[in-house]
Amino acid sequence: MALAVARDMADAAGSRRVAYKPLTQASGISYNSKSLQFTSAAGFPMYAIIKTGGKQYRVKSGEQLRVESLAADVGAAVSFDEVLAVGEGDAVRVGAPLVSGAKVKATVLAHGRGEKLRIFKMRRRKHFQKTQGHRQNYTEVRIDDIVGGA
Repeated sequence: MALAVARDMADAAGSRRVAYKPLTQASGISYNSKSLQFTSAAGFPMYAIIKTGGKQYRVKSGEQLRVESLAADVGAAVSFDEVLAVGEGDAVRVGAPLVSGAKVKATVLAHGRGEKLRIFKMRRRKHFQKTQGHRQNYTEVRIDDIVGGA
């Protein structure tokens, strides 16, 4: 009863209540702190696990990532054919080893070199020290589309 009285007093004091309309699953858009993501009909963003440059990446449409250096010009369209899995919410298709017919299409945004790594080797009491550096080349790509295959 005291709570109801306090609520009535707050309304009488002139506080305004704002009703927020949440985004629904049917709208096809969900808000993420990084970007707006378009979702599938089931309401979950489609993702894929691709293999490139000896590494595996979990990618979604619209995402940017750095992969090992690719031989493609900036602005060129590239396609990743080695798709290990395609998922959409709880429905996941895992290949053995690859998902047949699946493909991930991307656009090359930039080429660059990563941060310098320092390699230091030393043998104690032998008066041996060797310093070396390495910078890895990379290609930054934007994932445009995920084709699930048959």
